[in-house]
Amino acid sequence: MPLLPLPAPLRLALSLVLPLLACAAAPAAASAPAQRVPDTLEQRLAPCIACHAPKAGAGTSVGGVYFPRIAGKPAGYLYNQLVNFREGRRGYPLMTWMVNHLPDPYLLEMAEYFAAQHPPAAISTSAPAASTAPAAVLARGERLVRHGDASLKLPACVACHGQQLAGVAPAIPGLLNLPRDYVNAQFGAWRNKVRRAHAPDCMATIAERLAPGDVAAISAWLAAQPTPPDARPAERLAQPLPMPCGSAP
Repeated sequence: MPLLPLPAPLRLALSLVLPLLACAAAPAAASAPAQRVPDTLEQRLAPCIACHAPKAGAGTSVGGVYFPRIAGKPAGYLYNQLVNFREGRRGYPLMTWMVNHLPDPYLLEMAEYFAAQHPPAAISTSAPAASTAPAAVLARGERLVRHGDASLKLPACVACHGQQLAGVAPAIPGLLNLPRDYVNAQFGAWRNKVRRAHAPDCMATIAERLAPGDVAAISAWLAAQPTPPDARPAERLAQPLPMPCGSAP
């Protein structure tokens, strides 16, 4: 896909900010040769890369704030999340500010760029820290992830996120390489309607059916799983989705 023109709102913002930066840097510039910044998509996405580090095998921490790995996740999923931030279905001020004026084609180009980045095997296969959760809790978490719970009308996580839990193209993310606290926070956001998706919002429904202890069990078990060296989103689901999901039609 050819590089799309920089959207008008960003051009306007840059036209206002860059002269100020140039003035501030004038003394240094006088003694150093001018360098032309390449107009590439990677250069334009430098603010995203600063936090999400596409070549890292796991998420990153910047200033004590955790940012999940987005490299290698399905493009449709990344695109949906960018749209959700722009439209207010997800709330994080920095993300909302960055995508607020970006059109759909540009968001899709960003998503495809990150989807094409895959972390090095040497990093992605590093063993996670041993879980301190009781064995019964980990067993419950594994049971929910692999088999679900018919009594609670809960499908297995693998039924949607793939048998390897590495996600499924075009729009279902993987569940590996995520800290326990981050998984807990996302379930809480769905349960409290802070995070939403296109209706029917399947993850919000699942979050409502899970007891807090089950959320803790799932997150503890997932966080203790290593990521295989060949972890890639599956091309398709082996079977139809077990429940309607608006973000993964």
